[in-house]
Amino acid sequence: MTVQIRPAVPGDEAEIVAMIQELAEFERAPEECTVVESQIAAALFGADPVASCFIAEEDGQVAAMALWFRNFSTWDGVAGIHLEDLFVREAFRRKGLARTLLAALARECVEKGYSRLSWAVLDWNVNAIALYDAVGGRPMSEWITYRVSGPELSALAESS
Repeated sequence: MTVQIRPAVPGDEAEIVAMIQELAEFERAPEECTVVESQIAAALFGADPVASCFIAEEDGQVAAMALWFRNFSTWDGVAGIHLEDLFVREAFRRKGLARTLLAALARECVEKGYSRLSWAVLDWNVNAIALYDAVGGRPMSEWITYRVSGPELSALAESS
C-alpha cells in the first residue's frame, strides 16, 4: 500500500464534492449538502481562495481529504488552521489515513508558524473522538459553538 498526501489541484473538484456528499450522508444530513464543483473550484483555486485541501491517495485512488482554512488567534497574534472536514472513504478506513492527514495539517501549522489546529466533531462520532483524543486533541468543553445561517442570517443582516 502506497499512500501519498498532496495538496488538492484543479481537476480534483469532482472527487472533493463526492467526498463532501459522502460525509453529509455519514453525518445523516445529505439534504443539507448543496455544494457543487464550481463552488469548490472557486473556494480552493479562484482569484481569492478561502480554503485549502489535502488529498490522501492510496495506490493512486483518492481515499480521503482534509479541507481547511486559516483562522486567527487574537491571543497568540498569529494564524491557525481550522479543519472543516476530515473524511476517509469507507473502503479506506482503519488504515491510518485520518491520522496521516492530521499530521500533515500539524506540519503545515509548524512550518508556517501557526499556533493551533482546531476542529469540531459530532458528539456521536465515537471513532473520530477516539482518534482526536489519541493525537492529543482536547475538547474545549467551556466553549459553546454558535452558528447563524439561512433566514436568520438574512434577518440579522437586515437589522440595525
